This record gives sequence, structure tokens and C-alpha cells, in this order.
Amino acid sequence: MARPLSNDLRERVVARHEAGASIRSVASQFGIAPSTVSKWARRHRETGSVAPGKFGGHRRRLLAPHRETVHALVSEMPHRSVRALRSELVVLGIAVSEETLRSFLHAERLSFKKNRLRG
Repeated sequence: MARPLSNDLRERVVARHEAGASIRSVASQFGIAPSTVSKWARRHRETGSVAPGKFGGHRRRLLAPHRETVHALVSEMPHRSVRALRSELVVLGIAVSEETLRSFLHAERLSFKKNRLRG
């Protein structure tokens, strides 16, 4: 996984640019893209820092606000298929893909297996 370049390099690049060197000459000297010099200089002007912004992060689950509803539907009829559960949610006005629903069920540790009825 890629990592942000060091703050030391960022500070030297911005200092060189602020000293009057062109973006292209600074980029060439440090072996980085001109757009990178431009972005770092802009960040320094706007925030006073060259530190990188947040890298990566956590996406909130789309079904999080409907957690209780999903739990209730699963406990009410645990042998329902994911497709059928998704259809129930659509009727309630909660439209999500089957993959989103599967991810949510997995994250919530809800066992969701269709069992054959033995006769």
C-alpha cells in the first residue's frame, strides 16, 4: 500500500517554491510531479501545514440506520434467502444491493443460512 511522502520533503519543496522557484523547476529538482508541488503549496497556503490529509478510512454501512429492522426481519424468519430479505427491505423503502445486505449480515454476525427441512 502506498504511503504519503515525508513532511520533511514536503516542507523543502514548499520552501523552495515560496523562495521564488517555478513549480516545474521544483518538481524536476525533487523528482515529483508538478501537480504535487502545486497541491502541497496550496495546502500550505490554506492550512499553514504541508502534512498529508487523512489517508484511507472507514465507510459507514448503508444499513446502519436500519439495523433494528434488519435484525427483526432475520429473527422473524431466519431461513429466508438474501434475495427475499432484500425484497422485504425494498417494500419498507430501504433499497440496497444483495452484496450490501450480505456484507451487513456478515458484519453483524447474523447467521443467515438456508437450511433444508428434513422430513
